[in-house]
Amino acid sequence: MFAVYITHPQVRIDPNIAVPEWGLSEIGQQRAIRSAKASWVASLTRIVSSDEKKAIETAEILAKAAKVPIETMAGMGENDRSATGFLPPDRFEEAADWFFAHPTESFRGWERAIDAQARISSNVSKILDSHDPAKPIAFIGHGGVGTLLKCHLQGHPIARSHDQPAGGGNLFAFRLADRLVTCDWTAMEYWKGM
Repeated sequence: MFAVYITHPQVRIDPNIAVPEWGLSEIGQQRAIRSAKASWVASLTRIVSSDEKKAIETAEILAKAAKVPIETMAGMGENDRSATGFLPPDRFEEAADWFFAHPTESFRGWERAIDAQARISSNVSKILDSHDPAKPIAFIGHGGVGTLLKCHLQGHPIARSHDQPAGGGNLFAFRLADRLVTCDWTAMEYWKGM
């Protein structure tokens, strides 16, 4: 059976609200609703989400279609970037480039990439270690830590070249039996399942 790691789609950016409290934009909501119609969503037996608002909103849409409850886990949140607060998109992209290029260092107080990778990998493993590998599961989270998890699962060094396409709302899939990645980043509404 399969697991998918899904990043939340587009959000309402508001510099006056803490990033973890941003919700989905109308486009993000519509993408999640389209994705919820896929047959693979109906096959999910478990959905585990980051406790950030945008991830929970994505998980709620998918969970309604799958008819399963949502579990939230604080350890699945995005890399902690609270030290800098909101950065305009161009400055954020530069910061993200630096974050991935210097995984053992902190960008102006951000959580280091190696620490965020250890956190997300450990939390996903903890869930999977007690999960029935015959039952499909979805993790709903964020692009940065999702990329770090994908690098870990594939045995690749941390690098932004493994990052999802712009905009969010992408997924990668892996087999539960051996945790081998079987599908690279794909827009959530276009994946056909395994």
